[in-house]
Amino acid sequence: MTQAPVLSVKNLSTSFLVDGQWKSVVRNMSFDVAPGETVAIVGESGSGKSVTSLSLMRLLAPASSRIEGEVMLNGRNLLALSEQEMRAVRGNEVSMIFQEPMTSLNPIFTIGRQISEVLVRHKAMSKTEARAETIRLLEKVRIPNAAGRFDEYPHQFSGGMRQRVMIAMALASRPKLLIADEPTTALDVTIQGQILDLIKILQEEEGMSVLFITHDMGVVAEIADRTIVMFRGDEVETGPTEDIFHRGKHPYTRALLSAVPKLGSMQGRQWPTRFPVLDATTGETAEPVEVADTVAGGKTPVLQVKNLVTRFPIRSGLLSRQTGAVHAVENVSFDLFQGETLSLVGESGCGKSTTGRSIMRLVEPTAGDVSLDGYDVMKLDTVALRNMRKSVQMIFQDPFSSLNPRMTVGTAISEPFIKHKLGTARQAKEKTADLLEKVGLSADMASRYPHEFSGGQRQRIAIARALALDPKVIVADESVSALDVSIKAQVCNLLLELQQSLNLAFLFISHDMAVVERVSHRVAVMYLGEIVEIGPRAAVFDNPQHPYTKKLMSAVPVPDPARRGIRRGISNDELKSPIRGMDYKPPVREYREVSEGHLVQVA
Repeated sequence: MTQAPVLSVKNLSTSFLVDGQWKSVVRNMSFDVAPGETVAIVGESGSGKSVTSLSLMRLLAPASSRIEGEVMLNGRNLLALSEQEMRAVRGNEVSMIFQEPMTSLNPIFTIGRQISEVLVRHKAMSKTEARAETIRLLEKVRIPNAAGRFDEYPHQFSGGMRQRVMIAMALASRPKLLIADEPTTALDVTIQGQILDLIKILQEEEGMSVLFITHDMGVVAEIADRTIVMFRGDEVETGPTEDIFHRGKHPYTRALLSAVPKLGSMQGRQWPTRFPVLDATTGETAEPVEVADTVAGGKTPVLQVKNLVTRFPIRSGLLSRQTGAVHAVENVSFDLFQGETLSLVGESGCGKSTTGRSIMRLVEPTAGDVSLDGYDVMKLDTVALRNMRKSVQMIFQDPFSSLNPRMTVGTAISEPFIKHKLGTARQAKEKTADLLEKVGLSADMASRYPHEFSGGQRQRIAIARALALDPKVIVADESVSALDVSIKAQVCNLLLELQQSLNLAFLFISHDMAVVERVSHRVAVMYLGEIVEIGPRAAVFDNPQHPYTKKLMSAVPVPDPARRGIRRGISNDELKSPIRGMDYKPPVREYREVSEGHLVQVA
């Protein structure tokens, strides 16, 4: 006898009030979630996934939203409940994990207090009982020294540990249904693997159902029993995950799968390769094209970094004396040639971004030599430093925070050109129009503001601004990590096309191994501020030597439903701390040459 579903959704439709008109964003969604089952809703930004989850929980503003249909949870229609009755359901019968834990956790309360509050409210526990239960929950989500960390604040936890805290809070009242909305999107690949394993293990232990919302098909393959594919507010295909992956019928489903970068897909290819791109209108993809070699061998490097060290002092006590230092970058050396992409990979906290910022002197290095296009970067005064930055530009991870919301995108793009006095206002306007066309936007968009663009379009604007000074080197710092799979493909293809036409050198900073494999000529793996392995892309990916490189690669989710039973093994370890005492002397590192240009640090 089949069990009744925990959640049964029939003809769910959601509309928003826009300029006095109701605009439909989710239409006639119908699905069930059985006890102990994991159902994934997959699609890109704007497909209606998150709106569906917020509609189920009735978390949309009643004045500007309209939810129709039926949402049955254990026999009760949630859409017919009063707000007071709904408050008793949220966090008790149904819990939700949100995408960004730092915005979901209150920064002024300890994590222990925030979890205890759920238990006191929904389970009528005393403060002592709630504390004991909270510590048990923190241990359950594999947070080391749970009792000691009860009184710590969210900012004292890493991204992965904060997401574990969110899971502990969601599980506090032992819900029958857990809704996980993009819970691993911005996390490092190893932390993402741990969170996925953790959800699987806890689901088995607690017997709860999971509704998992994501745009990552690798994650779907590893966690979902059944999959629902959404496209522009409609459910276009649904079925067992294995059928969706191997026998997907809708063109959009097939296109979504083909746009996923797969680790190992570059075997046999010599140069970086463009991604297959999804056409959102037809749902079809174009075949990938190998990019011709852009690196002119034997020339002088455009960027030379030797023994770069960047440390941040730690001060304490009444007199703020230095008691230690964060060894963010420790003795890093590499060359970068014109037309080449060198990727720096590693987890958050390994020193990738600090390396990029140190090269540009956005943070001041402690020691080392940096030579950029003939400039001795370490010896430049303020005026010379500004001139040097014409040769090197940076693309940041979040284009929205790096673009001024009060400035039109045309002004933002032309600003560096005018500041460096490279031409007249008219020339700046012409240059801006040309750059917007070059990055796949239209010149008439120059008068719009950043909030009027999608995430992928904003990233293109950031690229256009970086190109305004005709730089020779671009530091791309996690510039595609938060983008949907097809937008990520488009932005990466754009960077490859620009590299080929303008002979640009890229320092590509990322933790996404599948993307790195596709766009790189060479790869450097960083761990605790040091390069532990560096070499040609094919050598590093086909024959990884350092244990940390192997760990990074094994953690990448593979879009194959046959791997659903695989457990990587949960690690309680955060990335080891780079904080050192005043008397610390870094060990002298030796490197072994595995093959031509492929060096690995000797343990």
